[in-house]
Amino acid sequence: MKNKPKDGKALRVGVVDFFAGCGGASYGFAQAALDGSTVEIVAGIDNDKHCCSTYRRMLGKPAHELDIAALVDADNPVLDQLIDSWDLARFDKVILIGCAPCQGFAAHRKAIETADHRRSLFGIFAEIATRIRPDAIFMENVPDMFSKKHWVHYQAGRSVLEKAGYHVRSRIYNFADFGLPQERFRAVVMASLRPFDMPEPLLEHLGHLTVRDVISHLPALQAGDADSRDPMHVVSKHRPETVALLRKVPLNGGNRPVGVGPACLDKAREKHGGYTDVYGRLAWDRPAVTITARCRTPSCGRFAHPEQHRGLSIREAALLQGFPSNFMFEGPFDDKYKQIGNAVPPIVAQRMAEHIIRNVLEAKPGRRKKVNGFEHDVNVPVGPGFAVTINGIKRRRDSARAAAEACDHA
Repeated sequence: MKNKPKDGKALRVGVVDFFAGCGGASYGFAQAALDGSTVEIVAGIDNDKHCCSTYRRMLGKPAHELDIAALVDADNPVLDQLIDSWDLARFDKVILIGCAPCQGFAAHRKAIETADHRRSLFGIFAEIATRIRPDAIFMENVPDMFSKKHWVHYQAGRSVLEKAGYHVRSRIYNFADFGLPQERFRAVVMASLRPFDMPEPLLEHLGHLTVRDVISHLPALQAGDADSRDPMHVVSKHRPETVALLRKVPLNGGNRPVGVGPACLDKAREKHGGYTDVYGRLAWDRPAVTITARCRTPSCGRFAHPEQHRGLSIREAALLQGFPSNFMFEGPFDDKYKQIGNAVPPIVAQRMAEHIIRNVLEAKPGRRKKVNGFEHDVNVPVGPGFAVTINGIKRRRDSARAAAEACDHA
């Protein structure tokens, strides 16, 4: 996009969101607040009808319910028709978002050896981007996108962009460092037609937002209850035995005691120390664990409320995922959690958008002290996987936090 803003007028930035989901990335980009620029979300594209319904409701923009993989077919005119309808030439700069589904790269799929077409979606998006020729591109995925096993898929998409003249840079971030009340390690890929700096974290780990910061004000609920003032503050109706199990889990970050609940969990813990988070409680004064599509049920991880004997409400999960308190989700009960867990956190998306726009505007980005462990770009595979590395980082941070707390009480 070659247009330039007229003197004295704000730079108009248009954004198109592929794999838009329920609109987390779009919502965050729309909130980007920088002097001298305005951001307009043009449209989102996703193949999930419930996500598209949420997107239309909360963004007030078109959400095209389409299979993105089919858009690159030579005999399919839909992409050209969409590009014409968006009239992107009216903007001074254009940004494409392309956060392809993460499930094909996720570490928990390591035992599944069959082909997964989602692993090629990054390359498909790269092909689409070269046809649109935006000024900048933002992509987010799980860190295992950079593992040895999946590197070929990432490198194929990167090569497409680089051959088209884009500078491509990639890093792994903990989104808690950008103001998300959740430990969420993610791969971030950015591309631009000119050289650029990658974002630097805003917070050190002892300054992270916590579970208490974002959900402690919400009304108490029991399993199956709903808040009459907020239809999103509603909780799954757990089985009586699940509630009885949770009553035995220590409050405020406690683990399921040995001998409580399914015996297979005890066997797994004894054999390899795994699954300690299952039926565990969130801790009030720490960030949440990674919020996933299955975060409604404590049997899928550390998703029990710090004090109440239940799993997370839709609203609690959304707040921990960085959505605003008035965000409403469409679709069936379980699907709302899936939309939340799969979303790009809006709080982080806003920070990323502001960084990109500063680069698009060709202003010198402000220098910040590097405070996370991934200050270097990822240009080679990150080992066989990233899960072990994440666990090591968390252990070191827990030790540092415990030491700081001990000093505070000394």
